[in-house]
Parts: sequence; structure tokens; C-alpha cells
Amino acid sequence: MATALTPRLVLTDELLDGIAERADGYDRAGQFFFEDFEELRDIGYYRAPVPAALGGADLTLSELAAVHRRIAYRSASTALASGMHLFWVGAAADRARAGDTRSRWILEAAAAGEIFAAGHSEPGNDLALWGSTSEARPAEDGYAFYGRKLFTSLSPVWTILGVHGADTTGPDGHKIIHGFVSRDDPGVRTEETWDTFALRSTRSDDTVLDGARSPAEWIIAVLSPATPGSEYLDSVSAWAVVLTSNVYLAIAQRAFDLAVQVASGRTSNRLDGRPRSEDPFVQAAFGAALVELDAIEAHLDMAAREWTERPIADIPWNRRLLAAKQHATLGAKRVVDRSLQVIGGRSLRRGSLIERLYRDVAAGVLHNPAPDTVLRALGSADFVSTDSFTR
Repeated sequence: MATALTPRLVLTDELLDGIAERADGYDRAGQFFFEDFEELRDIGYYRAPVPAALGGADLTLSELAAVHRRIAYRSASTALASGMHLFWVGAAADRARAGDTRSRWILEAAAAGEIFAAGHSEPGNDLALWGSTSEARPAEDGYAFYGRKLFTSLSPVWTILGVHGADTTGPDGHKIIHGFVSRDDPGVRTEETWDTFALRSTRSDDTVLDGARSPAEWIIAVLSPATPGSEYLDSVSAWAVVLTSNVYLAIAQRAFDLAVQVASGRTSNRLDGRPRSEDPFVQAAFGAALVELDAIEAHLDMAAREWTERPIADIPWNRRLLAAKQHATLGAKRVVDRSLQVIGGRSLRRGSLIERLYRDVAAGVLHNPAPDTVLRALGSADFVSTDSFTR
């Protein structure tokens, strides 16, 4: 059976089953998901947001989020790392639909097979895109970047890396420079540091920048006190939050489905040999999990749909996106916790599916913005008004 998303992008059951079957082996070995990557590349998944005129599937954020969730259900690492490419491309597609041609080159590069990755996590930087501990030095026709970037998902395959750094050299004060560097640049080096308990096959190794050059046409945004925002970066944030949050929803749904399967197939002496699914404790756990799952799905789908219909409109997108990310990652953890309790002691076995899901869902709180940052922001005066969404 095949699901035709558009005439240009088709997901088959065979492809999805292969991703699911390989996930445990990749995880145990801490190996990058090369076969998944090649199959998804071959069907055009990494061109999904690219306009049809350039050879892509022209999927909006709302459309792609639902597809991404299906892949994440089979392998969280494959979907999560792939999303680190897709949010760059999706944001460029948003801007193209708005008539902004400055990031069209990103769409053309993705159409030609380039793979983008994110180089934003840094030691000591808790300001995400709006701060940096790396250095951006003005250079001929662009900037040179210096610093260490953590958690560079897609390390074995990316070809163009989005980076940022601080420029303190100019007369107008501190600026944060956002640009891209090529993997072929002699100032780029990957250090294989990714040996983690969760999301092991994302291969999010460190990247060291030592004078890596970003040409002027690759400088995508310059943030300063005078220019604190960027519509392209706002769109990057929207795509990143929605795609990442859907990965955690998929983890939770997979854990829940597994718990239902186990409980339905296991008998209980206390219930005179009837299935454990008839145990009131199990039924209560399932009921609470379903409420959580349905609420997260509705929240994420609404955020994706409203962004798709009116990106950068006069509504407080930070509030919507922050709340959706918080709900998805923390709620998914609660669902997996309940599922693990239902499944019982076998969950402790290395190599069991629920063990991998339990490890992977724990990483949700580590994606920026962190839970404490979200709560501080949502509780601030900028977000607490009750009538700030236009209906």
C-alpha cells in the first residue's frame, strides 16, 4: 500500500516498515540511519517543502507535520534529524510564498540535493538564535565563523550548515550574524562526540568552526538592538518547533499502542485469567493517556494549520509555539511513563521497544526552548493577555 502525499512524494508501507525494522539496530550501534536517509532522499522527502516548479512536493508545514509524525512513529531519530534539514527549507518556502526571494537559493540548493543542518547549540549559550558564544568576524565578501557547535544532527551527511556568531567589531555594537558554511570549507571540522543514551542514531556530533567562511549571499539575517527580529528566522523557529514536537507525539503514540497490545495479550490471575486490559488501573492509565494524546495532537495541528494559513501574521506566534512545544514534550513523557507502568518489568530489558521509547522521549525537554524558559516567557507581560489571538 502507498500513501500518495502529492504526485511527487509517495510513502509506501515497505519504506515505513523498513525504517521501523532498522531503528533498533541503529540505536544499539549508535550508527547513523544511512539506509533510511537514502530511501527518504530517493523519494524526495528532503525536497518536500520545495515548490513544485523546482522539483519539490510543495508541502506546507501543516501537510509535512502529519507526514513527519508517521516517520517518527517508526524511528524518532530518523525523523528528528531529518527535521533539522527540513526546517531550513520549509522556512525558505514560506518566505518565497510571501514574495521574499532572498532565501530562494536555499530552495534551489535543496532541489539540487544539498542537505542542510543546524549549528546553533553552543556551550554557555542559553539565548538560542538571539545570542552566541561563537565569533563572527567580518571577512572579504562575508563573514568568518569561529567556535564550537554542539548537537549537529545529520553530521555524516550534511553539506551546508546554518551557523551564527557574535560580531562586536562594528560601530553599532553587538550583532548576531546568521549565515551558512559549506562542509568543504577548510575551516569546518566534525568531532565524533555523539555517544548518548537517547536519540543515538541522529549522530549529532560536534562541529568546530575555525575561520569557516560564509559568503555575503549566504548571510541570512543580522540581529541587533536596532533590528531584533528576522521573518526568515521566525519561520525557522515555527517549522523547527512543530516538526520536533510531532516527533515526541509520535513516540508517545507508539508507546501507547504498544502498551495496549501488551495488556490485551496478557492474562491476569487477579482477573481470573481475563486480559490485563480489563484491569481498572490499566483502563484508567489508558484513559489518561488518550486524553493527553488527543490534546497534544489537536494543539500541534492547530499551531501548524494557523501558521500555514497566515505565517508572520499579527498574532503572538511565540506564545502559540512555546505552548505547543511544552505541551508536546512534557505530555509525551507522561504518556510513555504510563505505558511503561502498564507493560511492567519487561520494559527494563535492553533492546525492548518501550526501553528505547522511554530513553528517546526523555530528550524532549532538552530541545530549545527549555521548560523553564517557556514558563518564564509565557508568564511575562508580553504573553498573558487573553485577547491577543485574532479569530
